[in-house]
Amino acid sequence: MKRLTKKQMIIFAIGQLGWSILSGVINAWFVTFYLPTQGDIDSGATQFITPGLVILGFLTILGLITAVSRIFDAVTDPLIASLSDRSKNKRGRRIPFMQYAAIPLAVVAVLLFCAPVNAISGINVAWISVFIILFYLFMTMYCTPYNALISEFGKTQDDRMFISTAISLTFFAGTLLAYTPFVFAGVLRGMNIGFNWSYRICFIVLAVIACVCMLLPTFLLKEKEFVDTKPSNSNMFKSLAATFKNRNFRVFVGSDIMYWIGLTLFQTGLPFFVKVSMGLDESMTMVFMGGMTILSAVFYPFVSGLVRKFGKKKLTIIGFLGLALAYVVTALIRVLPIPGMVIGVLICVIAAFPMALLGIIPQSIVADVAEADGYVTGENREGMFFAARTFAMKWGQSIAMLVFTSLAILGTTQNLGSNDITASPLGLTIVAIVAVTFCVLGAVILAFYGEKDVMKTIEEGKPKADSDDRDKTE
Repeated sequence: MKRLTKKQMIIFAIGQLGWSILSGVINAWFVTFYLPTQGDIDSGATQFITPGLVILGFLTILGLITAVSRIFDAVTDPLIASLSDRSKNKRGRRIPFMQYAAIPLAVVAVLLFCAPVNAISGINVAWISVFIILFYLFMTMYCTPYNALISEFGKTQDDRMFISTAISLTFFAGTLLAYTPFVFAGVLRGMNIGFNWSYRICFIVLAVIACVCMLLPTFLLKEKEFVDTKPSNSNMFKSLAATFKNRNFRVFVGSDIMYWIGLTLFQTGLPFFVKVSMGLDESMTMVFMGGMTILSAVFYPFVSGLVRKFGKKKLTIIGFLGLALAYVVTALIRVLPIPGMVIGVLICVIAAFPMALLGIIPQSIVADVAEADGYVTGENREGMFFAARTFAMKWGQSIAMLVFTSLAILGTTQNLGSNDITASPLGLTIVAIVAVTFCVLGAVILAFYGEKDVMKTIEEGKPKADSDDRDKTE
C-alpha cells in the first residue's frame, strides 16, 4: 500500500482545522451567547432562556442541557467507532463517514445559535437541546473515523509524528479562529448590525470555512490507496470491552483524563485569571492565548527529534510537570510582586513547550497502542481506540467544567439568580492548585505505561505483516 506524502498529510490535517473551528465556536460561545451578562443585554443581547442557577440551586438550564448532551455523546462515541471499524464500504471504512457528516455538522453548528423565539421561551430550550445533541452526533461521525486514520495513515513512527504535529497545529489554529468573533462581532455592530446577528454572521462565515476544510481530505485522499485493513467482526460492546482489556491503554486513558481536566481548567479559567487575578482587560485573553499558541508552534519541529532520542513516555511526563509549573505560577498571581502583564507573559512562556509536547505526542501513543493491539489480537479496532480516547477527553472536560464552576466562586457572595456570577481571587487560586494536582497525577499514572512492550510488539509484528502480504501476492 502507498504511504502518504508530506503534502497529503497536510491535506489530512486540514480536516482537523475544520472540525476544531466548530468545536472552538461551541466551547467559546455557547454559554456566552445564551447566558449574556447584564452588560451584554444593555448592548442588545437577548435572553433566550431563564438565567441563573435555577436547577437544584447549583445548575443552569444550559448546564443541564449540556450535561444531557454529553451523556448522549458518550454513548455515540463507541457506537460510531464500532460502525466505522465494521464498515465494508468500497471507498473505505473512514472517509465515507467523514464526508456524510461534514455539511450537517457545519449547518447544525449555525442553527444552534438561531433560537426561534426572541425572548425567554420553552421553545428555545427545546431548540437548543435538539441542536446541541445533533451537533455532538455529527461531530462524532466526523472525528472518530478521522482520528482512526492517524494510525492507519501513519505507517511509520516518523509519519505518525508528522501527522500528530500537523493536526496539533491545525487544532490550535482552528481554536484561535473560533475566538475571532471577539473582534469581528464588534466591527459588525459598528455597522449597525444587531448584537445577536453580529455573532451569527461570524459563526456562518466560520462554519463555511470549517465545512470546506472538513470536506477537502475526503475528496483529495482515496482511503483504499493507503489502507488495507479488514473490517472488525466484533459488535460495539465486545469491541469496547476488548479495547479496555489492553492494560497500557487503560493506563494511558487514566493519565489522559487528568490531562484534559487540567487543561480545561486552565482554558476555561484564562479569561477570569486575566480579568480578576491579573487585573487586566478581558481582551488580553486572546493576546495571551495567541502568544502561547505561536510560541508553542515554534517548538513543534523539535518534538519528533526529541521523541527519537528520549521516547514518548518521558516527554509526555515532562509535559505534565511543565504544565503543572505554569499552574503553580498562576496560583501565585496575587502573591508574586510582579505586574499582571509580566505574569501573563511568564505563564505563556512556561506553558508553551509542555503544550507542544502534550499537543502532539498523546495522539501518537494511541496510534502505537492500537497498532500493537492489532498485531496481538488480529483485529483492526483503531476507531474504537480513538473513540475511547475521545470519551476520556469529553469526560475530562465535563469534570473540569463542574470543578471550575464550583470552586471559582468560593469566597464571594453573589446573586445566584443572575448571569453575572463571576469568579473570586480565592476561588481562582484554588482552581489553579487543583489543576496542578491533576497534572501531577497524570504524570504519575503515565509512569506505569509500558512503552517498551508496545514498541517491541510493533517491531515484531511488522515483519510478520509484511510476510503475510508477500504470501498473499504470491
